[in-house]
Amino acid sequence: QVQLVESGGGLVQAGGSLRLSCAASRRSVSIYAMGWYRQAPGKQRELVASVTNGGSTNYADSVKGRFTIARDNAENTVYLQMDSLKSEDTAVYYCSADVAGWGPDYWGQGTQVTVSS
Repeated sequence: QVQLVESGGGLVQAGGSLRLSCAASRRSVSIYAMGWYRQAPGKQRELVASVTNGGSTNYADSVKGRFTIARDNAENTVYLQMDSLKSEDTAVYYCSADVAGWGPDYWGQGTQVTVSS
């Protein structure tokens, strides 16, 4: 079992920055991939970014060049640095843990990110 606790969401103006954090209750080095998904009202949940325990990253096209995912296995934490935020980034952001490489097994409770234009 893995518990994920997110923090760092909030309200920011367009063009601003936010950093999300997600702390895992289990040694993150044993988790294949950790990532961030988001869900806007009326839309499906979508992958934003993910990082494997080997350091390989994957980003949605819509956030490439603006968001950076980083993983600190010593702290069992994954971060999402979001820069140049746009109104279309407004969503609930969820942290995920993929233990064996077959897709997310665990989810955080979600943190709201609102970007005002």
